[in-house]
Amino acid sequence: MHMPRTLFLFLLLTITQIFSAPVHAQDWARKMFKVHEHDFGTVARGSEQKFRFEITNLYKEDVVIDSVRASCGCTIPSIEKQTIKSLESGAILATYNTKSFVGSRGATVTVTISKPFFAEVQLQIEGFIRGDVVFVPGKIELGNIKHGATVTQEVTVKYAGRSSWKITDVQCDKDYYEVEIVDRSMVANQVHYRLLIRLKPEAPVGYIKDDLVLITDDADKGKLKLAVTGNVIAPVTVSPASMVLGTVPPGTQVIKRMVVKADQPFKITGITADQDGFSFEVSKEKKKVHLVPMTFVAPGEAAMINAIIRISTDIQDAPSLSSNVSVNVK
Repeated sequence: MHMPRTLFLFLLLTITQIFSAPVHAQDWARKMFKVHEHDFGTVARGSEQKFRFEITNLYKEDVVIDSVRASCGCTIPSIEKQTIKSLESGAILATYNTKSFVGSRGATVTVTISKPFFAEVQLQIEGFIRGDVVFVPGKIELGNIKHGATVTQEVTVKYAGRSSWKITDVQCDKDYYEVEIVDRSMVANQVHYRLLIRLKPEAPVGYIKDDLVLITDDADKGKLKLAVTGNVIAPVTVSPASMVLGTVPPGTQVIKRMVVKADQPFKITGITADQDGFSFEVSKEKKKVHLVPMTFVAPGEAAMINAIIRISTDIQDAPSLSSNVSVNVK
């Protein structure tokens, strides 16, 4: 008995769609992640190691992250923002469990998305946790620092092994750090180093999340990462630093408010946008907080607009201010 050709083609198409649907679902969800794997490198036991897998909603519908799980207890995942609206960003935070594990450790983090469609995305974690080296504290936390200020923190590196062990250098891909090796000593058959980590005045405004790399004389796994975090605060700030206006019809007018503030009275000397359709109401008064209405008039046809708002003030030596605005005219 022969199957009619039309029925055969229909069944073939149906089977193909069934088996290819999960792949396509995986693809649309996977595209939202900036990276899909991270190697922590060689780290000390007890040190704080975190990595943000950034996710940006590229679609019109809300994206809902239902859950995350890891294949190994060496990685603890968490969701920073469960519902991500169109053009907004969130992250999956992966914390490397250096307190409970040593040696070469890796994990697969599975992210389950429930809306707008079901999908699962897998993220990969790798690293090596040295059990013979400990940082005290586990990371350098600089806290809030005024722009142009200098701040110093101390860290102790403890090594349980050969008495001749040495730290030969400390490196970073940022040039606004100074590291001083204060002393080297033997304490209870351990090698102890005291290091001073200094942030220079030229550090840029914004959040700091860097790694210092300690170079040792070990033949294998001789590089150790030490995390540094902090927030360099400008003398004048604007919030929000980025705005997502979402999807608006052509010709629509949208009004939002920006807050520009400082710790001293000041004037706003100018606000400009690098895209058409934006206008601002600026006070001529000198005050610590300025509430600036921003009006956006959408063009008459569909467009994806990403604008940079630049703000100037009369505060001397203050870094330039900017705010990003995204809108989908449709």
